Amino acid sequence: MDPLRLTDLHGSLADPVLAAMEFLNEVAHRYPEAVSFAPGRPYEEFFDVEDLHRYLRTFHRHLVEDQGMDAAGARRTLFQYGRTKGIIHDLIARNLAEDEAVHVDPESIVVTVGAQEAMLLVLRALRADPHDVLLAVSPVYVGITGAARLVEMPVLPVRDGPAGVDLDDLTAAARRARAAGLRPRALYVVPDFANPSGATLDRRLRSELLRVAADEDLLILEDNPYRLFGSTDDRPPTLKALGGDRVVSLGSYAKTGFPGARIGYAVADQPVDVGDGHTIPLADQLSRLKSMITVNTPPIAQAVIGGLLLEHGHSLVKANTREIEVYRRNREQVLDGLAARLPDAHRLGVRWNSPAGGFFIVVTVPFPVDDALLERSAREHRVLWTPMHHFYGDGTAMPHLRLSVSLLTPDEIDLGLDRLAEFITDHARQAGT
Repeated sequence: MDPLRLTDLHGSLADPVLAAMEFLNEVAHRYPEAVSFAPGRPYEEFFDVEDLHRYLRTFHRHLVEDQGMDAAGARRTLFQYGRTKGIIHDLIARNLAEDEAVHVDPESIVVTVGAQEAMLLVLRALRADPHDVLLAVSPVYVGITGAARLVEMPVLPVRDGPAGVDLDDLTAAARRARAAGLRPRALYVVPDFANPSGATLDRRLRSELLRVAADEDLLILEDNPYRLFGSTDDRPPTLKALGGDRVVSLGSYAKTGFPGARIGYAVADQPVDVGDGHTIPLADQLSRLKSMITVNTPPIAQAVIGGLLLEHGHSLVKANTREIEVYRRNREQVLDGLAARLPDAHRLGVRWNSPAGGFFIVVTVPFPVDDALLERSAREHRVLWTPMHHFYGDGTAMPHLRLSVSLLTPDEIDLGLDRLAEFITDHARQAGT
C-alpha cells in the first residue's frame, strides 16, 4: 500500500510538544558520555530489587490480615483484572491524611497509570466541546500540554510572575477567553517547586488563587510531584487542603516511590449532577473513561506501592528521608558550584534562580538556547540540559536552560558543572563579542 500521510493522521502527531521528549531522549542516547542535567528522574542509588519483593509480600499480607481475604481472594486481587478505580485507593487516602492533612473519601480517588493518565482523564472529561480551554501557568510541564493536544483542548498561558503566578493575568486571561466565545474550564498549576521554574506559591498567594478561581468559576488542577523535596517544617498547605472540591489533585508516586511502577492518581471529589437531583463524584466519571483506555491500573504495580506505604505508616515523608537529603545536597552543590565556576556571571550576563526545594534550577544566559545548541553542547562539551522553550510550546529559542539536580551523584555533578561552565562561558563571550 502507499505510505500513510502525516496530514491524514491526528494533528497532534505533528505538534512540536509531542516531539519534545522524544528529541531529548534521542540526544541522550547519541551522546552517552555526556553528563546529563536534563531528565527529572529520581535518584537511583537507593533502588534495591529486594524491596519490590518485600513490598509485594507486605501488601499481600495486608489483603489477608487487614482486609480479611482468603488465599484465593488475595491471589485473585494480584493476578486478575482489577477494580477500575484501583485497589490501593484506601491507602492513598490514608497517605494524604498522614502527610497533608487532606481527608477525602477513598471512593473519590482513581488510581491511574502514572499522573499522565490522570491528566488525560480529567481533560477528556472537562473538554465537552471545541469552546472549552485550559489555562496553565507558563512555563508549563509538557505532559499537560501534550495531554491537552490529544483531547483537542487549547491551552492558554498565564504569566508565572515572581511569586509563581500572576493573578491579574489569570483573571484577564479567563475574561479574554470568555469574550472570544471560549469557556475556561480549569487552571493547571504546580504550587511547590514547579517544573520547570522551581517556583513555589506562598500561603497568601494560595488563598488568593483560590479566591480568583471561585470568582472566575475555574477548577484548579493541582499537580505536586516535588512537594516533599524541600523543608518539611514550614510547608504551606496544599491547594486541595485549602480549596476542597474547587481542586482536583493529580498525584504521582514516580518521584516519591519509583517511576517504574507507573502509579498515579486523581482525587476528584467534585459532585456531578446526573439528573433527577442525584450527584456522583467526578471520580466515577473518570473511572468510566479509564475503563476504555487502560481498563485498570496493573494490580501488581499498585501492590508494590501499597506495600511501600504500609511499611512507612502511610507517610511518604518517612519513606523519603534519604532522598530528601540527597536532593537538598545536590541542589546546594549545583548552586555553590555555579557560583564558584562562574565568578564573573554578572559581567557575562548569566544568572540563575535558587529554589528552596524540588529538582530544577533555571539558568539565564545572554544567548538564544534551542535544540541545535543543546546538541552542540552534548557534542563539543559533553554536557546535557533542557532548553526552556520546550515548556512554552511554540519552539521559539529563549535565553534560558533548565538543570535537573535529582539524578546525578556528587562526582557527576562536579564533572558536569566543569563542562557546563565552560560551555556557558564560551558562548556568553561569543555573544558579547
